[in-house]
Amino acid sequence: MMTNEEIKNYARQVHDYVNDCRRTIHRFAEISGNEVQTSAFIKQQLSDFGIPYESLVKTGVIGTLDTGNPGPYIALRADIDALPVPESPNNLSHPRIVMSETPEKTCHACGHDAHTAMLLGAAKILSAHKNELKGKVYFCFEEGEENGGGIDAMLAALSKKKIDTCWGIHVYNALESGKICVQAGPRMAGAVAIDLRFNGRGGHGSRPDLSINPVFCAANFLMNLSTAFVNQIDANETVTCGITSIQGGVAGNVIPDNARVLGSFRFFNQNEGERSVRILHEVADNTAIMNHCTVEYLGQTGIAVGPTINNAYYSELAEKGLNEILPAGTVSPCDPWYASDSFSRWLSAYPGVYAHLGINNPAYGSGAPHHNTYFDVDENVLEIGLISTLKYVCSVEEKGTLKQ
Repeated sequence: MMTNEEIKNYARQVHDYVNDCRRTIHRFAEISGNEVQTSAFIKQQLSDFGIPYESLVKTGVIGTLDTGNPGPYIALRADIDALPVPESPNNLSHPRIVMSETPEKTCHACGHDAHTAMLLGAAKILSAHKNELKGKVYFCFEEGEENGGGIDAMLAALSKKKIDTCWGIHVYNALESGKICVQAGPRMAGAVAIDLRFNGRGGHGSRPDLSINPVFCAANFLMNLSTAFVNQIDANETVTCGITSIQGGVAGNVIPDNARVLGSFRFFNQNEGERSVRILHEVADNTAIMNHCTVEYLGQTGIAVGPTINNAYYSELAEKGLNEILPAGTVSPCDPWYASDSFSRWLSAYPGVYAHLGINNPAYGSGAPHHNTYFDVDENVLEIGLISTLKYVCSVEEKGTLKQ
């Protein structure tokens, strides 16, 4: 079992390695399902550490460290994809340390490069000291987190293995650099995807009576939906309604055949998320009828992902362990984050913790919103994330797994 001092020493020893990994991956900046260079880099690192791995779908990877000693089975996860977002050469205060090779169209605007680098750092240390460990550790690099393209294959592969607990870290722009949050309960929101189309009958704008105008139907839908939310969603719960697009028509004198509505709901309570889907369908169906239109539900309209809920036992285990090894005040509470993440499905399958690692540092220039052209990661906090990952593994080995 590694001591706290050993964990901190090992983390300091790989400090430059973790930063170099983050910068290398940042330059690749490959979007969901196309993380070819990133995946090859991960596999090469695991091979160098002597960790066997398996490939999933196109670019996902699971490395397995078998200590040879009886003990817990722990899955550690990092997401690896970038975003189709242009990257500013500056963050919020100065030129950035590293740039995407395709800054005009693709960059790591959510921090997945940092997540992957921290997990590779953990793999490097744990593999070098596996004789001091127990059980098995799975290093899981999930492709396509942003579009949900890799989660099914990842969980299918893990379902064939024994997993006692899972752990992941997401850097968080709303939390001060040098802080980490491992609170129990809902930490990220579930999401309802909205993609529907009202179909009417097109015609000339001068004679709306001879047509069926789907634009009016879409507008009525928005008004009806907001009224239904106010009166039907539990007042003690939060479900946000984010309608972001109405697409209908291109000319001022032509009534289109259809109008499309896009958006999402976000929720922390699964029952209220399901209620919001029922409201969506009831309002859309009835609004279509009253406007003599029909409605089609496109894509994945409905609950796309549930809320990310940390397990109480493992959150307490993590909090106690991190308070032992990190400076006082490092472990900090923070408000739930309204973004959504596929790690919710991990925590539905296995009890565990999704930690939020603060990166808001005005002096460094980090703190811009995620998925923003100015987003940047304060590299000074990566060592905290690495130490936290190592300590979680050791805490689970020492204290034991949740009794089912």
